[in-house]
Amino acid sequence: MKISEITNAIAVGYARIDLDGFTAAEQAAILEEMDIILTAAKSYITSYTGLTIDELDEYADVTIACLVLCSDMFDNRQMTVDNDNVNKTVQTILGMHRRNLI
Repeated sequence: MKISEITNAIAVGYARIDLDGFTAAEQAAILEEMDIILTAAKSYITSYTGLTIDELDEYADVTIACLVLCSDMFDNRQMTVDNDNVNKTVQTILGMHRRNLI
């Protein structure tokens, strides 16, 4: 799967969010929130690597990094930060494709 093919529904599934226990309005809100998170994750990845989404489509492993970021952003929606560590898997995957090393 390519990073451009990730939908909010795929990201919700990866984050193991069971929508069945929610009302239709709550499900719509969760999908809308995940859409915002997905946009932010893709923006973070393009900024971090210096590559466009089309260029990132060449690397299947970036899809996992994007899904991990989405899951993490959904799980940690509060302003409080416990530490400043970036997920090592995400950092490694994105670092392999980074073009803007300046």
